[in-house]
Amino acid sequence: MELSLLKALNEERAARRAAVLVTNTASGEARLVKESEAAGDSLADEISKHLRSGRSGMLEDGHTFLTVAVPPPRLVAIGAVHISQALAPMAKLAGLDVTIIDPRTAFASEERFPGVALVAEWPEEALKNIPFDAYTAVAALTHDPKIDDVPLREALAAGCFYVGALGSRKTHGKRVERLLEAGVREHDVERIHAPIGLDIAAASPGEIAVAVLAEVIAALRKGPSMAREAA
Repeated sequence: MELSLLKALNEERAARRAAVLVTNTASGEARLVKESEAAGDSLADEISKHLRSGRSGMLEDGHTFLTVAVPPPRLVAIGAVHISQALAPMAKLAGLDVTIIDPRTAFASEERFPGVALVAEWPEEALKNIPFDAYTAVAALTHDPKIDDVPLREALAAGCFYVGALGSRKTHGKRVERLLEAGVREHDVERIHAPIGLDIAAASPGEIAVAVLAEVIAALRKGPSMAREAA
């Protein structure tokens, strides 16, 4: 690989942006396609498919190899609640980096979340050190506007691949009003999955966690619109 290509690829990795190295295995020629530029590439459909799966591979022509560099997907759960306790270990098994944010130190404890990254700060402070990006899923689970609303606004602004919020349709209606009053655009608010999780009639915290994780995975692998259709 040319040094300039390696440098450009490392810059994308450091910024948690996806990229694909397109190599002609017959000639050895290679070029880097950033995710932000992929739509205009001659291999747009193939690149999009490989970015979505996160897998490298040879194309059907037998000589074009796509090397995919995708940031590790993250799940940030807002609220150290019972659903988060069930969700965190399952999400880690699914390959997601998990972080729990909750300023309530009685809930955000190592005893309740062993081996999970905990940030016992108000979200507006926590997000200064762990900003959201396109490879972050955000699940707001506290029912408390003082804790949930800021990360929801930040998640929508950052283009997170999944944004979900716990609560009934009535609760979400009030949430929508607050977000619109705070200046969030209506089409961005519509990206929120609420009530959160696939509709599997989940009742217990564990069942709700399964529904949330399934919806997150659908958004990651199929795209947000497909995840919404599945719901």
